[in-house]
Amino acid sequence: MSSPNHDSQSAYTAPPNGHSQWREDEMPEPSIADSTDLQIRSNSPEVENGRLPLPVWMRESSKSFHWKWVPLPLRNLTRSVIAWTKGPDPPQQQKITPFFPTVQEAPLKLVDRFLPKKRHKTALLVLFYISWVLTFSLILQSSASSGKIEGYGTPQALWCGASYWSGGNRCGINGNNCRPFNNASLAFQCPANCASMKVFNPYAVGDQEVVYKPLVIGGPEDDGNGLPATKPIYRADSFICQAAVHAGVVSNDRGGCGVVSLEGKQHSFPSTYRNGIKSIGFGSDFPKSFTFLSGIPSECGKVDQRWPLLAVTIIFTTLLSIFTSSPAVFFSSAFTMLFFHVGLVSDPPNTSDYPSLTSLIIGRYLPAAFVGYVIYRFCVRPQLTGFTAQFEKTILWLGGAWVGSLNNYTFDFIPIQRLTPHDLQAQPGARLALVIIVVTIFLIALGQIWYLRLEGRLPRYLALYALMGIGLIICVIIPSLNLRIHHYILALLLLPGTRVQTRPSLLYQGILVGLFINGVARWGFDSILQTSAALLGGGQMNTLLPNMTAPVVAASNITFQWALPPSPYDGVSVLVNDVERHRWYEGEGEPLFTWDRPGREEDEYFRFAYMMGSSAADYTKAGVWEVSGNWRRMKPGPSR
Repeated sequence: MSSPNHDSQSAYTAPPNGHSQWREDEMPEPSIADSTDLQIRSNSPEVENGRLPLPVWMRESSKSFHWKWVPLPLRNLTRSVIAWTKGPDPPQQQKITPFFPTVQEAPLKLVDRFLPKKRHKTALLVLFYISWVLTFSLILQSSASSGKIEGYGTPQALWCGASYWSGGNRCGINGNNCRPFNNASLAFQCPANCASMKVFNPYAVGDQEVVYKPLVIGGPEDDGNGLPATKPIYRADSFICQAAVHAGVVSNDRGGCGVVSLEGKQHSFPSTYRNGIKSIGFGSDFPKSFTFLSGIPSECGKVDQRWPLLAVTIIFTTLLSIFTSSPAVFFSSAFTMLFFHVGLVSDPPNTSDYPSLTSLIIGRYLPAAFVGYVIYRFCVRPQLTGFTAQFEKTILWLGGAWVGSLNNYTFDFIPIQRLTPHDLQAQPGARLALVIIVVTIFLIALGQIWYLRLEGRLPRYLALYALMGIGLIICVIIPSLNLRIHHYILALLLLPGTRVQTRPSLLYQGILVGLFINGVARWGFDSILQTSAALLGGGQMNTLLPNMTAPVVAASNITFQWALPPSPYDGVSVLVNDVERHRWYEGEGEPLFTWDRPGREEDEYFRFAYMMGSSAADYTKAGVWEVSGNWRRMKPGPSR
C-alpha cells in the first residue's frame, strides 16, 4: 500500500552537504484545500542559502539567552535598529556628479595640456606660493611701516580694547599706577571694525553696570541738532579706538589715525549717540580723561589694509581651488593661507607690533598644522579624493572655509560671545540663539546620519561620538574646573561627520575648518577645562562682600565703618567714583573711612571689597551719596 506522501517524497533529493533543499524544477505544488497532501514553502532567506530556518523559540534561546529577561518586542526592536544602522548591503558610496562636467573639468584639462609633466606643475606651484607670500607681505609691511604725523611721529598701533585706565583697584591708590593724568599726547592708529568691540563682563560705572556694550564714557555735549557743542572729553577707562569712532576722528569701516591728548581731572561726562555708538554718562569727577586733537587727517599715510589683503588672499585661494585636483595640495595651501590671513589681518591677537604678532602666529601655526593633518587624513581626503567639480568645490568648500574663518564678521550678529553658563544667562537673546543653533545642528546631523548609513559607516561613527560624549561628561564632573567649548573644539567635534562626499558635506566641512582656523589663530589652543577665574576673565567671582553698616552723614563728609574681615581676607578696599581712595589692613588703625565732599555739588559713588594682600575680591554695588545729602544704600550683589 503506497504512502499518501509518496509523490512528494520522490521529488526530494538530499545534497552531499547534508542540507535539505528542493531542486528548482522539482519544487512542490501549492497545497490544495481538498487534498490530503500538505506542502510547506518558506520564504526565509535561510532557505535560499541552503539552510532550513530555526523556530523562533530556538533562535531566542540560542541568540538571546543572556537577554531573556528583556521583553521579546523590545529585543526585536533592538535588532531592527541595529540592522538599520548597518545600512544597505552592499553600501552605497556617495559621489557627487558635477553639474556641467565639461565646464568644471576644463581647468584641470587646461593644466594637463600646457603642463603635462609633474615637474612643470611643481614649478608653477612653487612660483604661485612665492607670488602670494611676496604680495601678502609687501602690503602688510606697507600697512605696518608707512605713515607719520608731523610733530608726533609714527602712530602707535592700538587694539580695539586699549584704554588708559584699569578697572577696580588695579591703578592703585588715587590712580597713581596709571599716571600721568595730563600734559601728554599719543599718536595712534586704530584698526577697522572697533565699534563692534563689547565688554563681556559687567563693568561698573558709578551705579551703572555696562555689559555686552561698547565702553565709551562721555563725549561732546550735544547742541540739540545732533552736532557737538563742545570738544569731546572721555573718561580714561573708555576704549580709545571706540571713543575715536564716536568722536568722528577715525572711520569704523577703515580705521585710521589720530592724536589723543590727556586732559586730567574732569567733572560730568555726558551720554551721547554718535557714529553708531551710544556713550555712557557719568555725573561725577574722574582724575584722568582724554580728548582728540582736531586738524589731524585720519588717513595720515596709514590705512588699514585688511580689505586689500582679503581680496589678495581670496584671489589666490580661488585660483588654487579651481586649478588643483590634489586634495593634499589644495587643503594644505588653503589652510596655511587662511591661517596667516586670520592671524595677521582679519582677526589678529592683541599685540602692539607686527614682529611680536608674527612670532605669536608662527608659534600657533605649528601645532595647528599637525591637527590640520589629522583633519585632512580622516575628513578632507576621503571627501575630496576623485572630486573633479572644481567650481562646486570652490563655492561650497572654500566659500564655507572663508565664512568660518571670518566669523568675527559673518557670525557677529549671533548674540553669543562665549559659550559659558554665565554668558548664556546674562546676554540678551543668548538662550534663544543657542536653541536655534542646537536645532539647526540637530537637523544637519540627521542628514549626515542618513548618508553615513548609506555608506555603511554609521555604527563606527556612533561609537566615536559616544566616546566623545563620555569624554565631555567626564570633563563636566571634574571638580573645581569648568567645561568651555571653544571655536576650535566645536569644529573638531563636528568635523568627523562631514566625511561623506555630498554637496551639504562640502559646505559644512569648509565652515568647520574655517572655525578651527579662526579659533586657533585668534585665541590659541585654550584649554577645554578652565578655572572659574580664567573662565570669567576678570569678571565677578561671587566672593564674600563686606557687611557695611549705615554711614554717618554730616554736612560736608561721610564716614563708613565695617567689621573685621573674615579669614582669609586681611583688608578692605574703598572705591570713590570708581577710583581707589583708601586701603585698610588689620592692625592699621580703626576700620573706618571718612570722605570729605569737594566744593562741587554732585552725586558720589562708593564701593567696598575685601582684600588679600594687594588683590581685591568682588566689590559691592555702588552706594550713592546724593547731592541732597541722602545716602542711597547699595543694591545686593557684586560688581567689578
